[in-house]
Amino acid sequence: MAGNDSGPAHWADINAARIIREKGEKDVYTCASGITPSGTVHIGNFREIISVDLVVRALRRLGKNARFVYSWDDYDVFRKVPKNMPGQEMLARHLRRPITLVPDPWGGEESYARRHELEVERELHRVGIAPEYLYQARRYRESLYAEQIKQALSKTAEIRAILDAHRTEALPGDWFPVSVFCGGCDRDTTTVLSWDGDYGVEYRCDSCGRHESVDLRSSPLVKLPWRVDWPMRWAYEGVDFEPAGKDHHSEGGSFDTAKEVVRRVFGCAPPVSFQYDFIRIKGRGGKISSSSGEVIDLKDVLEVYTPEIARYLFAGTRPNTEFAISFDLDVIKIYEDYDRTERIYFGAEAASEKKREKEKRVYELSQVAGVPSVMPYQVPFRHLCSLLQINSGDVGKTLDALPGLGAGQRQGLIPRAECAWRWITGFAPEDFRFSLRGADDKPVAVCDASRAVIRELREIIGARFAALDEKSLGEAVYAACGNAGLEPKAFFPEMYRALVGKDKGPRLAAFILSVGRERILDILKAY
Repeated sequence: MAGNDSGPAHWADINAARIIREKGEKDVYTCASGITPSGTVHIGNFREIISVDLVVRALRRLGKNARFVYSWDDYDVFRKVPKNMPGQEMLARHLRRPITLVPDPWGGEESYARRHELEVERELHRVGIAPEYLYQARRYRESLYAEQIKQALSKTAEIRAILDAHRTEALPGDWFPVSVFCGGCDRDTTTVLSWDGDYGVEYRCDSCGRHESVDLRSSPLVKLPWRVDWPMRWAYEGVDFEPAGKDHHSEGGSFDTAKEVVRRVFGCAPPVSFQYDFIRIKGRGGKISSSSGEVIDLKDVLEVYTPEIARYLFAGTRPNTEFAISFDLDVIKIYEDYDRTERIYFGAEAASEKKREKEKRVYELSQVAGVPSVMPYQVPFRHLCSLLQINSGDVGKTLDALPGLGAGQRQGLIPRAECAWRWITGFAPEDFRFSLRGADDKPVAVCDASRAVIRELREIIGARFAALDEKSLGEAVYAACGNAGLEPKAFFPEMYRALVGKDKGPRLAAFILSVGRERILDILKAY
C-alpha cells in the first residue's frame, strides 16, 4: 500500500506546509471534520477523519499547535431509515425529526444519534485518534449560533444569489436561509413566514398546524441549512483546514458554495482543503453506504487488521486515490507490505535513500502511540495463520511455538494473532483453511507407494527431528519419493489428505516442522 505515494515528502507533510504558507503563522491551526450520524459511520467516512489526523500530526511535527475538531451534525433531519437498523417501524415514525431526538432502537443510549457517535468514538480511540468533539444539537439548542443565524438572515438575498448560481431552478422569492423544527411535533415540516429584522422568526407547521414566532436567542428550534451551516462553522471555529469527498468538491458542489458564503456572508477566508476519493471493499461484498443494508465500518476493519495496519492503509495512500480494503487473500500481502515497511524503518531491510525516507514516514504515521524503541518481533502473517490452524485458534499455544519470542514481545503479537484467526474463520478462502487431523481420526486411503514414503518420513522424523530444517526435510521428502518410485506431485496430495484432509496445504516441510514431532508421528502412525 505504501507504494501508492510518490516523492520523498509525505502528502500529510505537504498539506501541513501548505496550511502554514496560506494561513500564515498562527498560535493554533484548527483542522476540522464532521458527519451526520444518520446511520453506521462507514469506512469511507473514516477516510476523512484519518486524513485530518495525519495532517494534524504533520503540523505538530513542525512544532505547531494544531486543534482537531470533529462535529457531530446531530441536529440534522432524520430523513431515511437505513436498512441495517433494527426497529424499522419505530424509526419510521420519527422521520423528519432531528436525529438527536430519535430513540435508540437498541434501547441502550439516550438517542439514535448518540448510539452511532459512541460507536465511532470508541473505535477512533483504538487507532490513536482523539479529536475535540462538537455536538451541534447541543450548540443549536443552546442558541449558541443566534448571532450567526441573524447575520445569515440579514444576507438572505446574497445567499440566495450564491446558491442560485449553481442551481438549475432558482430558489423561491420567499425563501429564507433557515429551517425550523416545529415546537409542537419536533418535525421540520414547517414554512418560515417572516423575519422581523432582528431575532424574531415566524413559522407555521404544515403537519400539526402550529403557528408561532420564536426568538433566536432563546429558541432551540431554528438552524441553518447545510450549505450555510458548514461555512458558518468555518467562521465560528476559525477552521484552517478541512478535506471533503469528491461529491462535495465537484464543480458547483457544497464546497464551492460554502467558500462563497464564508467570504461574502461571514467575512472569513475558506479553509485549505483537498479532495479524497472513495474506498472499495474487496473480498466481502456490499456497497459502502450509510443508508444501505451492507455497511463496512472501522470496527469491521479492525476485526481483520491491527490498529497500526488500519492506519497504514490510509497513511500509505494519497487521499485522491481510490483503493480497496481487502478481506480476501490480499490481507496477507498487506501485512507483508507493512512488515517490509517496518524492517526498512529499523534498518533490517535495505532500501534506496529515497524509498527509505518515504517508508519511514509512512511507518511513523501508522503508529497509534509513537514508534517502538526497538523493532517488534515479526512473524509472517501466512505462517501465523498456519500456526493458528495447527493449534485450532489457540493464541497462547501459537505464540508458544514462535522461536525466541520474549515476554515483552509476546503482548504485542496478541492483536495480530487475534486478527489472523478472525480472518481465517470469517473471510479466508475455503482452500486456505485447514484443520489438522487427530491421531484418533480414521486414516485416509493412500496408495502403496505413498504409504512407503510416509513410513520412511516417519522414521526420519522420529529419529532426527531436532536436526531437521525446512531444506533438509524437503530433500528427505523428495529422496523418499525417489526410493518408492513415486513422482512427488503424486505424493503431495495424498500426504496433505493424511494430515489435513485436503489435497493442498501449506508448504509441506515447513508445515511438518511447525506441527512438531509428537503430533506428526501420532497422525502418521496409522500408515
